[in-house]
Amino acid sequence: MRLKARLLAPLILSTLPALAPALSQAQDATGPKPPCGGDFGAWVEGVKAEATAMGHPAETVNAFFSGVRTDAAVVQADRAQGVFQRDFVDFSRRLISENRIANGRANADKYDATFDRIEADYGVPRGVLLAFWAFETDYGAIQGDFNTVNALATLAHDCRRPELFRPQLLSAIELYAQGGLDPASTTGAWAGEIGQVQMLPADIIENGMDGDGDGRVDLKGSARDALVSGGKMLSHLGWRANEPWLQEIVVPQTMDWSQTGLDTEKPVSEWQALGVTGRSGDLGASTLPASVLLPMGKDGPAFLAYPNFRVYFEWNQSLVYVTTAAYFANRLSGAPVYDAGNPAPGLAGEEMVRLQEKLQARGHDVGGADGILGEMTREAVQAEQERLGLAADAWPTRALLDAL
Repeated sequence: MRLKARLLAPLILSTLPALAPALSQAQDATGPKPPCGGDFGAWVEGVKAEATAMGHPAETVNAFFSGVRTDAAVVQADRAQGVFQRDFVDFSRRLISENRIANGRANADKYDATFDRIEADYGVPRGVLLAFWAFETDYGAIQGDFNTVNALATLAHDCRRPELFRPQLLSAIELYAQGGLDPASTTGAWAGEIGQVQMLPADIIENGMDGDGDGRVDLKGSARDALVSGGKMLSHLGWRANEPWLQEIVVPQTMDWSQTGLDTEKPVSEWQALGVTGRSGDLGASTLPASVLLPMGKDGPAFLAYPNFRVYFEWNQSLVYVTTAAYFANRLSGAPVYDAGNPAPGLAGEEMVRLQEKLQARGHDVGGADGILGEMTREAVQAEQERLGLAADAWPTRALLDAL
């Protein structure tokens, strides 16, 4: 089952630095990129021309696209994002099981030397990578059976998000030229990610590593290659060594709820002065900037989100996904089960769409009325809660919907 929403793809969408000047020259030479949509064959010819202008030999480009076709199942999967309409408690309980925890700890022992190397070279703790590995492919067991080139071509041709996938399709040509992809047989996720930690072609080119010393990068068959590559990518995205990412906290009911949310940062010392404490263990260094994250409002779970937490959004832009992944990394590192509290019932489905439409009507940019509680919707909710005299904890409830 594909769990990761590529609304929501990692935003490493530029091509290799070495190819960037060529891409710029290609655009100058050929004019605007061919539009999305329309006749697929004509569109492919436009991509071929762009790739050739970038410096790829015509025979390489023609071989890469020789069997390409659209895949209706890819478009269907891209439109089916309902799993991300679930709230944090529901979502996390569905993804985190005792079996996944046990397998995670077993893999931590099995690949102990590899994780030691990753922590030494890139500063990424093993729990962080284990959580991604678990959620992406169940530790390599379910990597997807979509043809990678067809998936990328389908999404680049489709007019919903071509700006995300066209660069990845061009990067896939480079990966093919390097011998790292077979257009006929390479398979992976519906959004074009490959391997055990699900990396897109541009990520593989930039961060792919030989972790097992066999002289090649095999992200599908080698867990060591996949893990080391994932560690390098997180480091490239800005992971800060020896710093926390997410920590469960206890928040006093006297808190000014409008100060919570990822758009407000304070040094840990200031949160402590306001009565915030760690539920288990001390908070991070007093000078670290952090935000109070209440994924289900003031009466639900509460976390302190540190700078490393923001790196998660470069892997996936779904708040419920990254919060769950960051929390699972804590569990794999020995943290207790979070306190779910007693949050007010939230909105879902058509109610959430109605709320987003009302927020848009009041001038808020929520990124579209899609029924998903993303960060833009949360910020709009918090602003309206404050305006209406409600607890401004960014958790949308029926009371807010009625008030609007």
